[in-house]
Amino acid sequence: MNDETGSLSPAAARPQAPWWLRALGALAEPWLKIRRDPPDPRAGIDPAVPVCYVIERYGLSDTLILEQACREAGLPEPLRPFDIVGLSKQRAMFALSRRDGWLLQKPRSKTHSATLAQLLDTVRVHADVDVQLVPVSIFVGRAPERESSWFRALFEENWGVVGRFRRLLALLLNGRNTIVHFAAPVSLRAVIANERDAPNTLRKVSRVLRVHFQRQRAVVVGPDLSHRRTMIDAVVNAAPVQTAIAATASKENIDKDAALAKARAMAWEIAADQSHPFVRSVSSMLTGLWDKIYSGVRMHHFDKLRAIAPGHEVVYVPCHRSHIDYLLLSYLLYKNGVAVPHIAAGVNLNLPVLGSFLRRGGAFFMRRSFSDPLYSTVFREYMSQLFARGVSIEYFVEGGRSRTGRTLAPRGGLLSMTLRSFLRESQRPVVFQPVYIGYERIMEGDSYVGELSGKPKEKESWFQLLRALGKLRENYGQVAVNFGEPIFLTPLLDGVDANWREATTDPDAKPVWLKPAVDTLAERIVVNINRAVDVNPVNLLALVLLATPKHAMAEADLLAQIDLTRDLITALPYSDRLTITGLSAAEIIAYGEKMQAITRIKHPLGDVLASEGKAAVLLSYFRNNVLHVIATAAWVACCFLNNRGMKREQILRLGRVVYPFVQAELFLPWGEDEFNSRVEKTIDFFVARGLLKADEQNEAVQREPGQSDGAFRLRVIAQSLLQTIERYYIAIAALVRNGPNTLTAGELENLCTLTAQRLSLLQELNAPEFFDKALFRGFIQKLRERRVIWPDAEGKLEFHADLESIVRDAKLILSREIRHGILKLTPERRNALAAGDDNKAG
Repeated sequence: MNDETGSLSPAAARPQAPWWLRALGALAEPWLKIRRDPPDPRAGIDPAVPVCYVIERYGLSDTLILEQACREAGLPEPLRPFDIVGLSKQRAMFALSRRDGWLLQKPRSKTHSATLAQLLDTVRVHADVDVQLVPVSIFVGRAPERESSWFRALFEENWGVVGRFRRLLALLLNGRNTIVHFAAPVSLRAVIANERDAPNTLRKVSRVLRVHFQRQRAVVVGPDLSHRRTMIDAVVNAAPVQTAIAATASKENIDKDAALAKARAMAWEIAADQSHPFVRSVSSMLTGLWDKIYSGVRMHHFDKLRAIAPGHEVVYVPCHRSHIDYLLLSYLLYKNGVAVPHIAAGVNLNLPVLGSFLRRGGAFFMRRSFSDPLYSTVFREYMSQLFARGVSIEYFVEGGRSRTGRTLAPRGGLLSMTLRSFLRESQRPVVFQPVYIGYERIMEGDSYVGELSGKPKEKESWFQLLRALGKLRENYGQVAVNFGEPIFLTPLLDGVDANWREATTDPDAKPVWLKPAVDTLAERIVVNINRAVDVNPVNLLALVLLATPKHAMAEADLLAQIDLTRDLITALPYSDRLTITGLSAAEIIAYGEKMQAITRIKHPLGDVLASEGKAAVLLSYFRNNVLHVIATAAWVACCFLNNRGMKREQILRLGRVVYPFVQAELFLPWGEDEFNSRVEKTIDFFVARGLLKADEQNEAVQREPGQSDGAFRLRVIAQSLLQTIERYYIAIAALVRNGPNTLTAGELENLCTLTAQRLSLLQELNAPEFFDKALFRGFIQKLRERRVIWPDAEGKLEFHADLESIVRDAKLILSREIRHGILKLTPERRNALAAGDDNKAG
């Protein structure tokens, strides 16, 4: 092809655009700064085939922007003459739709492009001619990493078809914040080859292009939202809500208008009022806030999200560690060219003024209880309306913020509503996007310590908010936001029940497969959140220092242990989405001192690094963030706490006993065979590092003597899991001591919590999660699922003979002193109840 065909030949040989367009382009260029997406759009374009660009709507400013973007990218320029056999055009571009008219003439829309029709006809007639059609989306005032004032935000990109004067202002104010998205080229020859009905091809291609532009605009700008009042009207007038209104009127003996007013008030309480200009303005302020309180915000695997977002209903499901989570994820999505989702927030945050601000940012509010049938129906219908309008959603499957740093057990309420909304409004495929957010320090740290120590949770208020503003002067280190492996809903449902598509559209119906699907989805979300973990310097310091009795270690030992832990994580990566700090061990220690996570104690024989008092309790939070990463290594190390040597098969057998419980608590991703394989690889790693020594047959391994460096390194790694094993033994000891048919599950849970609290006081365990009632509840539930224990007719727990074997196996892991201490502290039921009564009386 010659240059007139639009090939990627040197620019010097190409015919130029008309002089007046070149002059306008030169005038506009100082006002434009373009970010291309992808950065190099030439990939996939055949240099031997003519290129013609298509944009969504015609405008002179968009034409000039496209010309500059192509020139900067080394692409064929769209304003050059376009000549192929049988067709000659003034420009190598066209708009899918355009507005005719000027000044006082009324604009009229065209939905079909004459140029597209001519291109299709030409390719159809001339068998040796092909054209590459490149769809290009242009967004003025929507570029990442760009800031603007609130006034500029008024002229940012949206869904409206604006007039020429407004577009001119947008170009002048926001032209330097512009995204130009190049889609993959489409061969018109391939389109013609697949056509069956020539007259319909134009309509089909036009429709496909319109859908592409709409999807791309929804990803970058957000969905086309109606006014909040319109949304509320749609919710209240929906058939399920009308039925619930009639039921409420009958049940409460009120007239239908009063029930209608009640439903409308609920909808107003729930609904968001997202404003794109508001989001734009707040993002500018947040940039300054992040720069002030954080030394960096790192984001990983975002490109994988960007690749799947177009054409999907995205449900963001991050872990929940801090109130900052709400702002941080929305901010990062917005600054990187993805629409801000609607976020489910607790109604406790719907404070005067603050609630309005959050609504404008996309928050919708939910009560803690859904016991009111009318409220439940209104909220579920609101979720369905969001789905119907293609709005991306964000919520926390853990329910509340994690006070211990661990990923909490998921709750299925919102997931169930999402699945039922999908059944009603399955216009687009749904994908759940897990997100791991890792901090080096959290603003709520002090309140978490207080709550875990027994203080009541403080209710959110303006006073609490103002008090928190004082903390904005402090340094909170870096934040990592890692996007985990996405979960596509349709394949998941296919795996649960191949006939799920036959489910009724009745919004009140609950198919038999719904609960299994919700449980499977919930578990996979938290597993994928953990798989996207970031291991930061504070995490590594916490793993090592908190494994020593006094939370202190000589500097040389600390350096060696940090290197060992990091090498272990790198050699046996938890997943392909894990990220880990690149700092050296010495740099990690210096960073920990800077963050006041550890303290240096000077000494003539060598400095000691320590974490003391409240700092150690706070550090346990960051250890708990990453416990799952070294769980396998910690288990292998635990086997050598009280044993000099063990056979590999014995380690694997004990692992098969304990793994289901550790897996459920830490949401580990492996099946039993995969876990066994990781245990084998971990043993090999320890052997390679000299911490264990294998016999000639490689069937048994042993550690060095108790006071050696190698034994010390193993003990430090083992401590990460030892408290978990101790908790399990407390529960088993309480069952055995009290006997079968004596305790209910609730009584056993309370008994375990009291025992762990007392053991913590006596052993100075600065780890409030050691006596976390939720962890005992989860272990007891897992015992019931595995039929090790079960309730009798009166709800009292019976237990299987396997419980005795677990007690015997515990002797191989826990020392005699620990086992004796737990048995001594474990009270019988009647004594525990008496102690509880004394506490109440006091």
